Amino acid sequence: MTLLRKPWIWAWIAAIVVYAATIAATAGASAAGLAQAAFTFAAFSVIVGLGQMFVITLGPGNVDLSIPATMTLAGTVSLKLMDTADAMALPGLAVALGIGAGVGFANYALIKALRIPPIIATLALSFVVQSAAIWTNRGLRIKPPETLAAFSTGNLWGIPNLAIVASLLTLAAWVLLERSAWGRRVTAIGQSLPAARRAGIAVHGVRLSAYVLCATLAGLCGFLLSCFSGGAALNMGAEYLLISIAVVVIGGSSVAGGNSNVPGIWGAALFLFLVVSMLNTYGFGAGPRMILTGLIIIAVILAASLRGPASRGM
Repeated sequence: MTLLRKPWIWAWIAAIVVYAATIAATAGASAAGLAQAAFTFAAFSVIVGLGQMFVITLGPGNVDLSIPATMTLAGTVSLKLMDTADAMALPGLAVALGIGAGVGFANYALIKALRIPPIIATLALSFVVQSAAIWTNRGLRIKPPETLAAFSTGNLWGIPNLAIVASLLTLAAWVLLERSAWGRRVTAIGQSLPAARRAGIAVHGVRLSAYVLCATLAGLCGFLLSCFSGGAALNMGAEYLLISIAVVVIGGSSVAGGNSNVPGIWGAALFLFLVVSMLNTYGFGAGPRMILTGLIIIAVILAASLRGPASRGM
């Protein structure tokens, strides 16, 4: 089947299988609750994963390790600015997005000016950004405005609001990568940087925009996560460093760049949440749970890679 040859489909298959195995242990009693929790928490992974995908598509070595620090700083500063006032919700969101954009610009400025690998540049900047978050936070945990807290934890017709936001961003990302000139330039750079230069593509401008977009989505995720969790914590973005990369890889995008699979981001994000839930439901301890999680992830990636060449798009 043609559909089975698309690498992103295997993340979705794995998520469905793990979901079924989990609710089987509870005789279906937790089916609705588990689905809602999965889509809620997967939304955060999807948002940062989309941003990381833009960067990884640029080619070998491109990755943004400043995502956790950007999330923390954006969440902290925006909550302090809003100070629980509903009227400050839009300014708070604007500040979070602005912080993300600024971090993305600084990331690429370091990469270009110092001619150092992105992994080093973004990691170094993450320490600066995290230090700024610590200085800004100073141990305080300010609550989000009631309207934002209600929105981030609410749902529309049973669908979590956060999942709706992440879905709209996913659709926008697909349009950008698959239906826009900018997306074709990102893919061309990832497939061959020298060829892209010879074709007249403004390589530095495109790469800069990808890093800015990635960090801006991280800022948005930090804003939403702090509103959802009732405040910004200094470690709030820590788990999303590896997750942002894992959902891209498990979702079927090539780590070598030049090939992205947007639909796989959602499948991978759901799968990563559900596999932990399944192992918890079956009573596995921390050690066996980590081992089995790793083995299951490897199996999904192998299944995708053994089904032929990667296929882009939906």
